[in-house]
Amino acid sequence: MIESLRQVNTILVRCPNWVGDLVMAIPVFDCLRENFPQARLVGIAQRNAQGILRDGPWFEQFIDCEDKNWRGFKRMVSRIRELQPDLALILPNSVRSLLPVRLAGVKSIYGYRRNLRGLFLSGGPQPLRENGKFKPLPMQKYYLEICRYLGLTLPQEPRPRLYVGAELQRKGGQLLDNYGIRPQDKVVGLNVGASFGSSKCWPMEYFAELAELVEDKLKSKVLLLAGPGEERLARDIIKMSRAQIINTAADAIDLELLKPIVRRCQLLITNDTGPRHYAVAFDVPVVVIMGPTDPRYTESNLDKTVVLRRELECSNCHKKICPTDHKCMRQITPRMVLEAAVTLLKEHAANDKLLLSR
Repeated sequence: MIESLRQVNTILVRCPNWVGDLVMAIPVFDCLRENFPQARLVGIAQRNAQGILRDGPWFEQFIDCEDKNWRGFKRMVSRIRELQPDLALILPNSVRSLLPVRLAGVKSIYGYRRNLRGLFLSGGPQPLRENGKFKPLPMQKYYLEICRYLGLTLPQEPRPRLYVGAELQRKGGQLLDNYGIRPQDKVVGLNVGASFGSSKCWPMEYFAELAELVEDKLKSKVLLLAGPGEERLARDIIKMSRAQIINTAADAIDLELLKPIVRRCQLLITNDTGPRHYAVAFDVPVVVIMGPTDPRYTESNLDKTVVLRRELECSNCHKKICPTDHKCMRQITPRMVLEAAVTLLKEHAANDKLLLSR
């Protein structure tokens, strides 16, 4: 461990913005808690994402990430200055993410030394390069390299974990009861949206057909997960399908309440978006339909995950909207997804939580 870190009392962590990245960063929070058991951990995170980490053993408090306007930016700087943290870890790669920490007078700031960021940091690893470009790494490993740089003892088997407190479980249980889901019911979740953009979204008509296949072949209830702003998408899927789909869109389930909902599922089928990482954290089998993104960024803890994707000439474009015919997603058919789900469940049938073990 770096000698200056031996007397750390308050640690500030600037958390990732994207939901999936935030969940994949949890082994870093585990690492900090294990190496600094007496320290106070404070997270800077988007307000709507703080509930993802709530009920966990990591953070005593949060600071709202308000760096998109000057008033919010100044408020962040003021709150950080009041805390007088001894150490700050900056997990996002942007200069903007570390500026309020620097302006608040924090002296020990660590993160990746990318571009101009090295001028503002006390230290940190250099990102790996391949053929002149940054080399894609699983985000879990990428974040943990900052801890390795600091000389911390890393988790032996790093894996994200999420927690559901008693009150949150009560709220989730009440919602599931309102949907008519009973303890003995088999439940498959379909996560149909993606805040990244439409390029990550599997076609609506495919989800509609898949719901029918799941209901018929797996004899389960189909729970359609749609976040705020995705109400129309959910309605259209339901109109196209003959399956008895349970629509959650009207309840505007936030990222915190989503935890007990995903945990209740025996299987999640999803676009490559945040809830896939909830499933990993709750040990729920998950089939991921992946289109424009590079799978290397999420290549960790895949023991109960099947990633379906097509390797095409335009693969890994990372564009929010497909400029052509979206064939990376359209070439993945509902029957292909069902077959992958059945195979995954059979492989893990020893776990009595899974559909095919009952």
